[in-house]
Amino acid sequence: MKAIQLSCAVALAIAASAAPAACLTDQQASALVDAVMARTPAANPEGLSEADGACSRAKVTALLELRLGPVVGYKAGLTNPAVQKRFGYDKPVWGKLFEGMVLENGAEVPAAFGARPLYEADLLVRVKSDSINQARTPEEVLDAIDLVIPFIELPDLVVQAPPRLNGPAISAINVGARLGVAGQAITVPAYRAERFALLNGLRDMTVVLQDGAGAELGRGKGSDILEHPLNAVVWLAQALAKEGLAMQPGELISLGSFSPLLPPKPGLKATVRYDGLPGAQPVSVQFK
Repeated sequence: MKAIQLSCAVALAIAASAAPAACLTDQQASALVDAVMARTPAANPEGLSEADGACSRAKVTALLELRLGPVVGYKAGLTNPAVQKRFGYDKPVWGKLFEGMVLENGAEVPAAFGARPLYEADLLVRVKSDSINQARTPEEVLDAIDLVIPFIELPDLVVQAPPRLNGPAISAINVGARLGVAGQAITVPAYRAERFALLNGLRDMTVVLQDGAGAELGRGKGSDILEHPLNAVVWLAQALAKEGLAMQPGELISLGSFSPLLPPKPGLKATVRYDGLPGAQPVSVQFK
């Protein structure tokens, strides 16, 4: 009889360990948001499916909105194959941007702005028309935006063990959205030839991340993001639609990383150039 009971106990233990993780509980989501606000490492979300990651993100972002204020846009993450490889995931993810996250060019930011702070070369676009939600090509995205904005994103991976993060877990932590510094905006031109020049420049540009002395810290091509950076918006529109969401005029969209994710250091000035992108001026952040 004892042998039978032992066998049953072992079988139950194995079944429990093999059972898939579920969406973060309300308590776990609240603890994660508390950690984000306190800039302290949070427990890693573990073993989440894609559905669990989406459910967890919804809980976390609802709580963040109560703390931070209204949604001002969206962030597409893991849009660069090099970043996908780092996290062992082969598709993009998305999160929400909240009020106060986007700072002005040249902003001074504490190097310890988060629990697991990083910085990277990025780019924003601003939504002009809700037709963006039906865009299926970079050309159609360009028709639905009015600004392209140089951007240094300052994400925070927030968890105790960032190397264990995968795609669903990154979704659960709102793709690490924390802060970013926006440079001088490029207005999308009205004339056809200039629009094509901007469209091609976005694909072909070389994005260079450098320090205050001009030493290169990283670089990438526009085409590193889904073959054209505006394809990140095409992907995002479809991903949001699956959850009954849509981009709205005036919202900002972060397209993803053109450079490695690097840890900030006090005293470092980081600048990003967009060589070959018509009208683009450098954007900088100073860490203190």
